[in-house]
Amino acid sequence: MSIEKFLISGTGCALADYLYSDISFSTSTFSKYLSVKPGDGGISPGRLVFTEELEKFSGQPYEKILDDITGGKDPDGINIGGPGLVSMINVSQLLDEDDFSVRFYGRPGRDKTSEMIISRAGSTPLDISGYLPLSQKPTPFTDVFSDPWFDGGNGERTFVNNIGAAWDYLPEMIPEEFFDSDIICFGGTALVPGIHDSLSDLLLKGKRNNSITVVNTVFDFRNEKANPGEPWPLVKDKTGYTLIDVLITDHEEAIKISGQSSSLKAAEFFIRTGVSSIFITNGPKDIIAFSNGSLFEESGLINFPVSRLVTDALRRSGDTTGCGDNFAGGIIASVASQMRKQNDKRLSIEEAVSLAVASGGFACSYLGGSFMENFKKEKWAKICEFVKDYRKQLKD
Repeated sequence: MSIEKFLISGTGCALADYLYSDISFSTSTFSKYLSVKPGDGGISPGRLVFTEELEKFSGQPYEKILDDITGGKDPDGINIGGPGLVSMINVSQLLDEDDFSVRFYGRPGRDKTSEMIISRAGSTPLDISGYLPLSQKPTPFTDVFSDPWFDGGNGERTFVNNIGAAWDYLPEMIPEEFFDSDIICFGGTALVPGIHDSLSDLLLKGKRNNSITVVNTVFDFRNEKANPGEPWPLVKDKTGYTLIDVLITDHEEAIKISGQSSSLKAAEFFIRTGVSSIFITNGPKDIIAFSNGSLFEESGLINFPVSRLVTDALRRSGDTTGCGDNFAGGIIASVASQMRKQNDKRLSIEEAVSLAVASGGFACSYLGGSFMENFKKEKWAKICEFVKDYRKQLKD
């Protein structure tokens, strides 16, 4: 464990989002790639499909498909994405570099996409020296197609993801220094198959090193396709849940992982299986939180409202990209900050939710998942307004 700086290490999904606006889903060109029946590998508005599946569905290489859909135009925007990387960037921006070291580990491909990610993430306080381009496969990316006229003008997006180099990222590639951390974080591992399928073993190794373990989930398209309607495997068996100190998920992922019918029942499932603390988001609806008293003060199930400032920001921008990932980063940053200050005392779940809601809410006020600062602590200064207002809202 650390003596000087408090160490936080993360791994998991890191990718680039390539954004294409004004793509009509109703054209004959686009329509030929639309799904005919669930799970056939075609594109479905509002959902994600993997490039490999789309290629099989259409009989075309993805480069040809992309050229067809976009008319050969360049993306309108490029963002850093992925629950693993985006959440850790947020953590690094919220904490003082003199007291905390925040690190991210991964294995991208050797291409322009990884160069972009390294360049942008490298301009943040996050230590990405463990994010090493080694794979010959392409760096993971998601092409995001947006049709503002879809559904009578309400708009919709659809996603095509390439796991790429993430197929080559295996547990043995995570260095020992990762586990020599006060907190270890696994973000969006469902899009990093080798890590996800060994999550129980990695969590156990972390617990044996006395690390606090955090798991931040993502929609598990791979297991949903392999076993439709069946619970997604997050850990090997139910005993694996006891290795998770902090579980952060959204309502749909919580339901799918637990095999339950509602967020509340999913939370009760995680409580029964021994997860120490739980945070379940649900878009504009209340956040469900719980602590068994091991890390945070014992709380039972609590409902926290969303922030009124978040609602106002969302009305102005309409962009929810990265809100959940930044929410997770807020929880992690609060855990680290409270642990640094309080030592053996139990942490405040309300304080953690306040910073998480502020982080997720602030993400609605700019485009993309990660906020690129112009100067140190710029993000923290902006988020303070959200934190202050949310604490007042809770008191009111």
